[in-house]
Amino acid sequence: MIIAVTGMPGSGKSIVSRIISEATGFPMVSMGDVVREEARRRGLEITSENVEMLARELRRERGGAAVAQMIMERSKPPLVVDGLRSLEEVEYFSRFAPVCVVAVHSPPRLRFKRVLERRRAGETLTEEQFRARDLSNLQLGIGSVIALADHVIINVAGPQELEAQARRVAEEILRGSCHR
Repeated sequence: MIIAVTGMPGSGKSIVSRIISEATGFPMVSMGDVVREEARRRGLEITSENVEMLARELRRERGGAAVAQMIMERSKPPLVVDGLRSLEEVEYFSRFAPVCVVAVHSPPRLRFKRVLERRRAGETLTEEQFRARDLSNLQLGIGSVIALADHVIINVAGPQELEAQARRVAEEILRGSCHR
């Protein structure tokens, strides 16, 4: 099985991915880390703009499932994949194992606050850049993935509530809630 976690920037998908990985024992792979690694390999500075640009370039070069392909070239199921962006990626992953999509949702203002607090290297820091990044994700098709998710976690409370929700979802998945 591949448990693919999706959500807009700052929604909490990396935290949810880590918790689901721990709860299931499945290794975790971050799609963003794969793109950042490729950016370093190409000698690009790690900024949110460069990472977004490279993700688009990879998709132009290799197709809409480019990052999923890069993951499957070096990994095998079972997996937790952090950062699913498109239905093409879901379709690609499903060639290797059943895919269960978990969406993490939070309102834009809260997500922007979180992005500012985490200060990831090269992270978006202005509201305008943040909105542009959201639009870029939506253009890639993340809205469709979120809408068709097997499980949805609403992340508006504190970290304990997020962890509890993620663990509940992991338990439901292990009990077969995503087996089609």
